[in-house]
Amino acid sequence: MTTATLTHNTLAQALWPTGARSDGALSPALRAVLLAVAGSLLLTLSAKVQIPMWPVPMTMQTFAVLVIGAAYGWKLGGATVALYLAEGAMGLPVFANTPERGIGLAYMMGPTGGYLMGFMASAMVLGWLAERGWDRSIGGTLAGMTLGTALIFGLGFAYLSTLIGAEAAWTAGVMPFLLGAALKIALAAAVLPLAWRLVSRRAR
Repeated sequence: MTTATLTHNTLAQALWPTGARSDGALSPALRAVLLAVAGSLLLTLSAKVQIPMWPVPMTMQTFAVLVIGAAYGWKLGGATVALYLAEGAMGLPVFANTPERGIGLAYMMGPTGGYLMGFMASAMVLGWLAERGWDRSIGGTLAGMTLGTALIFGLGFAYLSTLIGAEAAWTAGVMPFLLGAALKIALAAAVLPLAWRLVSRRAR
């Protein structure tokens, strides 16, 4: 069985297919740039909006990372997160709590640095899974989103442990966010399969 038979269109490809240039469609490269820029803006917005939650407020950023990865595929999803991280490295206030808690590389090397690297890994893994149809069912989306969330928390915890120790990293950097993470996983498991059903209906 070849790789081509294993892969599926992503949600972005289904909603905005690449057409022939003779039809006046955008080139694949320009389309990818526009999607990456739009995705980086969504990541910025999701980092800035806080939702009241117990025991700590939450943002929707991990949800945005997971959905972008699944909707874009592993290459474009990874490139989108890379663009977002590059914007932050250049000093743009795209991250949560910036510029109040610093900007640029200094912020990225701080306590949240591991989570930011986890965004990249998670988006690429979710994109790879989505290209194999995992985002088209509730069960597959739940499994993929759980794996993606675990990557973000795992890399974030590992890096934070080098700064403040494992026990403190778990208490401050993982445990308070588990409930919010579970809710975002459940939301993604509802949204993505629903989006595919709507796309399928439109295609009929």
